[in-house]
Amino acid sequence: MSSESIFPSPANLSRETVAVTAGRPAREPDAPVNPPIVLSSTFHGTGTPVPGERVYGRFSNPTWDPFEEALSELEGAELPALVFASGLAAVAAALSLVPVGGVLVMPRHSYQGSLLLAAEEAANGRFTVRTVDVADTEDVVAALRGSAAWTADGFGPASMLWIESPTNPMLEVAEIEVLTRAAHEAGALVVADNTFSTPLVTRPLELGADVVLHSVTKYLAGHSDVVLGALATSSGELRTRLHSYRSLHGSIGGPFEVWLALRGLRTLALRVQRSQATAGLLAQRLVDHPGVEAVRYPGLPGDAGHERAAKQMDGFGSILCIEVAGGAAAAEAVAEKVRLWLPATSLGGVESLIERRRRQPAEPQSVPENLLRLSVGIEDAEDLWDDLAQALAR
Repeated sequence: MSSESIFPSPANLSRETVAVTAGRPAREPDAPVNPPIVLSSTFHGTGTPVPGERVYGRFSNPTWDPFEEALSELEGAELPALVFASGLAAVAAALSLVPVGGVLVMPRHSYQGSLLLAAEEAANGRFTVRTVDVADTEDVVAALRGSAAWTADGFGPASMLWIESPTNPMLEVAEIEVLTRAAHEAGALVVADNTFSTPLVTRPLELGADVVLHSVTKYLAGHSDVVLGALATSSGELRTRLHSYRSLHGSIGGPFEVWLALRGLRTLALRVQRSQATAGLLAQRLVDHPGVEAVRYPGLPGDAGHERAAKQMDGFGSILCIEVAGGAAAAEAVAEKVRLWLPATSLGGVESLIERRRRQPAEPQSVPENLLRLSVGIEDAEDLWDDLAQALAR
């Protein structure tokens, strides 16, 4: 990118504006408004490579730069982000920062892929995992410190704290700033999965996290048509380690997919604003629906995480969960009877998705059998409500 790029963005720009303006080409006569797609596996070079030289397509690509710069600006990172082949590839890179023989403290309710990969690493003897209720601050701090209640594993203080807030799919809210401070006091790094919130709603780096993770597949790209992940950090040392992991393991995104993700990022603010407003409306109505036993949404005043969410989030997100009266069969029936909502996994796209999470065999047993996760899209709110209402009534 040219030095005339607006990276880093002026401090007075809102993140809504940054999502549109960041990563643009320099303003020159006849220059394109959008960055081009560069399809090349290798780059010109002679002699010993110098820092910053592209060399080979596994190390760098000009198409990645604009997206990485834009995400970095949105998250408030001091260095360009790193894009990965998938959200799980980014998870694997982040977990590589846990030292051999170390301790990972992770929410018991997290992205399923993160839990499975951490469990696999633990089974292979690479590190130990302590799963916690991330909303229980005292217990998380005890796990970080290796207090008496957590010494059965034979290990001491934690090496890394993994945060999801709100969690997937239970929507528990962590006290991010308190937990990051406690983690650093224990000598642990903090990785925060910000996929659910996006940097428009929560900015974990500002709350003390060391690395922020995204499944770009979800809200950032926003159209259910690419699979990508990303990591952002302000630490040069951590970024170098993560970049080395990406290069060595070949977990890179294709130029076309990254270009699509940047195009999706341009409308992130509008999509989040619309879907978040609709999620709040639906949550309020579902609370009083006789076919619903419980509603999980941090925007509800009665939600256990409401106070924390109001303090550290700019809004309450676009995901809500309901527990359907009548058990698993009734919940499955609702997912089958909707006509506008799409019964599918994933989230964060323009279309509204619904899924009974326990249909996934690896979902934690603590997730209720009758829980439906609703990823609210940008359709008309009343149309979405009418479709849900008819499915619940049937």
